[in-house]
Amino acid sequence: MWKSTVVEHHRLREDIAVVRLIGDAVPFRPGEYVTVTVPQAPHAPRLLSPALPPSLDGKLEFHVRAVPGGWVSGSIVADTRPGDIWQIDAPAGGHLHIDDSGRDVVLIAGGTGLAPLRALILDMLRNPNPPRTYLFIGGRSPRDLYAADMLTLLADELPWLTVIPVVERIDDPKRPDDWHEYTRVDIGFGEEQYLAGRLPEVVAEHGPFLDHQVLLCGSPGMTSVTIDRLVAGGTPFENIRFDSV
Repeated sequence: MWKSTVVEHHRLREDIAVVRLIGDAVPFRPGEYVTVTVPQAPHAPRLLSPALPPSLDGKLEFHVRAVPGGWVSGSIVADTRPGDIWQIDAPAGGHLHIDDSGRDVVLIAGGTGLAPLRALILDMLRNPNPPRTYLFIGGRSPRDLYAADMLTLLADELPWLTVIPVVERIDDPKRPDDWHEYTRVDIGFGEEQYLAGRLPEVVAEHGPFLDHQVLLCGSPGMTSVTIDRLVAGGTPFENIRFDSV
């Protein structure tokens, strides 16, 4: 069991918060999740995925969404304060990892499923020759892409990273509800674009990913549908690694 102290609580929107902590160095691997116990709910631990790779100085970051009926997640988003002590235990998971094969990487994030994938991207900065990486991040509207701006800035600095935001609709009265003015990204050659549609279908349209590492993290429903679409489109199931949040 490790202890970590909240140093920053930043509410990005009504239902999503970024919580930054510092404390004991937790020995997890990028892409894993840990068991977290917060003072607002001391008898109800939750699984959360760090959004930073492990560091010797004990820095941690979590992205938390208040789910309907989730009183623990809601309390973390609304009531966390600097100085709160969190208990961290039992790193687990390990499904989300990038091997050293050098194969291109396709990352697919729904909602706060972005957190472990962001940790993997930041960890790849330590690699002198990281693989070509494509990050699809999806939401119902642009406001659901809570970290898209930060990721786009990161991609501007990293020639091996392409960030591809995907939204089902756009909240703009000047655009029709059925807008579809953007085209697919040519995996391996294309430029970053803003795509319209449902994330599982948009990603599958860019396949099949016959020689890619495909990592997927999102809600159980989104994860299941995306896997089905990818496999139906010819992506080998064994190429896909996934976790749900």
